[in-house]
Amino acid sequence: MAICVTCGNDYWLAFEIRTVTGDTYTFDSFECAMEKLAPRCEHCNVRIVGHGVEVAGMFFCCANCARVNGGLGSQIRDAVGAHPA
Repeated sequence: MAICVTCGNDYWLAFEIRTVTGDTYTFDSFECAMEKLAPRCEHCNVRIVGHGVEVAGMFFCCANCARVNGGLGSQIRDAVGAHPA
């Protein structure tokens, strides 16, 4: 069995994730993997588990957070087909 690096659980269905930098981590759930690896929004600090938004090298969970944080991302829309302002 393998031990999760986030919670320490020894689980027979654990899995490994290899990152772009070559680091390898063992997890017992996607929840633990997200807690360890998902970036946090620069504005509201939630974990970004979807596509998120990158503006000027900073990561945000949504276009609203990008706009609120210093007015960045004014050209970004949250959803495909969203009505322009």
